[in-house]
Amino acid sequence: MAGARDVGVAVIGFGWMGRVHAQAYARVRHHFPDLPALPRLVAVADEVPGRAEQAAEQFGFLRATRAWQDVLADPDVEAVSVTAPNFLHREIGAAVAEAGRHLWIEKPVGLTADDAQAVAAAADRAGVRSAVGFNYRNAPAVAAARNLIASGGIGTVTHARFRFFSDYAAHPEGALTWRYERARGGSGVLGDLASHGIDLVRHLLGEVSSLVADTAVFVAERARPGAATAGHARATGGEPGPVENDDYVSALLRCASGARVVLEASRIAVGEQNAYGFEVHGTTGALFWDFRRMGELGVSQGSAYQDQPVSTLFVGPGAGDYAAFQPGAGIAMGYDDLKVVEACTFLRSIADGRAHGPSLDDAVAAAVALDAMAESAERGGWVDVVPR
Repeated sequence: MAGARDVGVAVIGFGWMGRVHAQAYARVRHHFPDLPALPRLVAVADEVPGRAEQAAEQFGFLRATRAWQDVLADPDVEAVSVTAPNFLHREIGAAVAEAGRHLWIEKPVGLTADDAQAVAAAADRAGVRSAVGFNYRNAPAVAAARNLIASGGIGTVTHARFRFFSDYAAHPEGALTWRYERARGGSGVLGDLASHGIDLVRHLLGEVSSLVADTAVFVAERARPGAATAGHARATGGEPGPVENDDYVSALLRCASGARVVLEASRIAVGEQNAYGFEVHGTTGALFWDFRRMGELGVSQGSAYQDQPVSTLFVGPGAGDYAAFQPGAGIAMGYDDLKVVEACTFLRSIADGRAHGPSLDDAVAAAVALDAMAESAERGGWVDVVPR
């Protein structure tokens, strides 16, 4: 920690994810004491009256404001976390970069690939570093899976299944917040959950070349909330309104490598609480991962082909950044730990000027695939995924 330079940071938007970012900044020095840049909480902005002041009191930000523009005028702020709703990502993200501040922004970075591209272009012009919240990459078991795939540990990947199922929108009394509006929440479950799925596909298997997709809205109407919300609030008795974006998506993907992938995401899956994970099959083996058992990786390796068993690997030091959190295999890590890793890679990028972890380029690539899914679902048939 000696010799680490100070980085003044700010958080724009202080709902649940803003809180997660603040906690990650607070914890990063504990888990990565040799990090060459360490954060100092300078400012927090949120338009909900009193929310920023409460965050400042709890987390120790020096200043609080309702106007995010004030953050960019603060000379002590060098880096900014943008955890505001999706429809604000383009405006705020580009403004952060244009103000010369390094940017850690949550996925999906806007509503479309054009939005993500605009923010990426602004960051490129300004020469600032970026990080994007594709946190499931940071699970040590995912790092172990990536290494096994890259080393040929399961042969050549033939096909895979990625699924992101949640029940956060399953209740019919779930409030009609910005998440369900096309103009503010974009493509619904595509941007929210399928974006993580696409990023994991790219991270583990390489680029997607074409796809075909189907989408659906299953809860067609919800009640508008009567006050500001955070997370997934319920509302009863409010004015009803239509759900404008998708509850569910399924897609078939063709990777440039020749691998075939099934990707499925749902926000209305009753009985499924954050059921995220993948199965990757190769010519000599297979890998299995479930986020809810984050430290375990199912591994099938060998030369039997038929009736080949699956063993459970409990990841430990040596897999990803596990050693920064726990000393031995089998000790559980949690979701917030993945965001601490994200804070670490962001700050390391600022310190040495090189990309560490997912960046805005990855957000653009994911958004291009999501736009292709939406196009395929609308007109039917396969769509090429053309890189930008």
